[in-house]
Amino acid sequence: MTTTTPTPPASTGTEAALPIADAAQVRRESTALLRRHRRSLVVVAVLQALAATAGLAGPFLLGRIVDAVIAGAQVRTVDLAAAVLVIAVITQAVTVRYAQRSAIVLGETVFAELREEFMATVTALPLSTVERAGTGDLVGRTTNDIDRVQHTVRFGIPRVLVAVTTIALTVLAAFLTDARTALALLVGVPILVVAVRWYLRRATARYLRESAAYAAMNGTFTETVEGARTVSALALTARRRARLEADIAETVAAEAGTLRLRQVLFPAVDMAFGLPSVAVLLWGGFLISRGEVTVGAVTTIALYTVQLMGPVWELIFWVDEIQVGAVSLARIFGVKDVPGDREAGGDRPVDEHVRAEGVRYAYREDVEVLRGIDLDLAVGERLAIVGPSGAGKSTFGRMLAGIHPPTAGRVAVGGVPLIELPLDELRGHVALVTQEHHVFVGTLADNLRLARAEADEAALLEALAAVDADWVRDLSQGLETQVGSGGHELTPAQAQQVALARLVLLDPHTLVLDEATSLIDPRQARELEASLAGVLQGRTVVAIAHRLYTAHDADRVAVIEAGRITEIGSHHDLVDAQGEYAKLWHSWQSE
Repeated sequence: MTTTTPTPPASTGTEAALPIADAAQVRRESTALLRRHRRSLVVVAVLQALAATAGLAGPFLLGRIVDAVIAGAQVRTVDLAAAVLVIAVITQAVTVRYAQRSAIVLGETVFAELREEFMATVTALPLSTVERAGTGDLVGRTTNDIDRVQHTVRFGIPRVLVAVTTIALTVLAAFLTDARTALALLVGVPILVVAVRWYLRRATARYLRESAAYAAMNGTFTETVEGARTVSALALTARRRARLEADIAETVAAEAGTLRLRQVLFPAVDMAFGLPSVAVLLWGGFLISRGEVTVGAVTTIALYTVQLMGPVWELIFWVDEIQVGAVSLARIFGVKDVPGDREAGGDRPVDEHVRAEGVRYAYREDVEVLRGIDLDLAVGERLAIVGPSGAGKSTFGRMLAGIHPPTAGRVAVGGVPLIELPLDELRGHVALVTQEHHVFVGTLADNLRLARAEADEAALLEALAAVDADWVRDLSQGLETQVGSGGHELTPAQAQQVALARLVLLDPHTLVLDEATSLIDPRQARELEASLAGVLQGRTVVAIAHRLYTAHDADRVAVIEAGRITEIGSHHDLVDAQGEYAKLWHSWQSE
């Protein structure tokens, strides 16, 4: 891998791209990963060395046969050499088989460990960081980069080991045959060194640009497809097409940049290959004419030169591929550098009382979304938060759920700031359910047990019944029905009911519902919330909603405008006050 420090990628279109590891960190992490598998690595190296050694027997024996024939040796001598050659070929075939098998097993094992570590890192990322980074960068790292690393680890590491071992042993054998003739092998080395060094100095930056371009393009495609209805409704088609075309153009330009590198590297490598063959024959012929070397020795070294072409070319090929893999590794390892947004303390809540004090939050410096909110939630009360779009309702909901640490102020449960609680414990106190829903590949039971792994079938059915998911009874395999990609397709409303059933299983004492029933038609949503009311009895519930009957049923209503709570009280008190809430209520009633 190159020692060049990766340069920052081109803009990915996100607010804050995830970090990229530098070359030193990539080497350190890669070395540590391989060190954990050094025994398997040694086995592969030894087997490949044996295979390469057996492969050296062919040119050596052919050279001996040439010298023997010139010296007038008997047919028996030639037959014996030919028999040894056949044995060497068979030995090489058997050894190569086991060497390749061991190498593939090593590659799969290393990649599996790398993938598991990466997924563990990704799932532990602070949600605030993920939201700021956007979808394109993270999706690019979990798809394109993982695929590239998979290719490099599964095939690159084994093939590089094979190539390096074969090259080293072949060059050694050539010099042991005749050092003077073997010197001609090195005439292509200067060209090779210059070409590879030129390539490596430029490759990292250009492949980083290529990866960033693909990440941006993936993000734009994903966002456009997911928001297709919004794009159509707001007549944004031309603008989104222009954005897509710009991203595609940047991707093509980035690909062209790496292609130009290969257009220089590969011809230089071809030239470096051709020169040694010619040089060995010319130099060897000169030495033969002076009687300083035998025809058989030159024949052997000439055959070794031809034999070197395969592994050297493969090594150069993998230099290019490893650059792609190294850049992807830098992006994957870089995720580990994401700083945490909280640090667990030793204090534990003394009760279930949730309180926000002077909460401020800014996604960007000096651009506050929340501007000093104070809120004291009574244990067991139901609070509705309403307000115009963009007022900061959902952001405040994330503060109350401990998703985002406040820029200033604090949100505490039982006197302990939420950001000082371990995440697994935090979710036992406060949980958030948004209008977004996620169905994972697996059975319906697997999807529900994400909230409580030890839940039995009765508990799962009870949770589904609590959210009126009667459709489960119509599934042919019940809870064991495969859902997600390639499985039984759930409607948006059904998927949202699954998300709410997870909430029931999680059983926190405080719930933040961010328009959690928005994808269900109003009548179904009304019935669902009525069913949830019984399940949520005695729990503190914060409901962020645009359907004002939710506010009508709440104990209190808080109106958020421009990042501040401008009104708070019961539905009837706020209607009588003839303020902003009353305007919203009368407007909604007239629809």
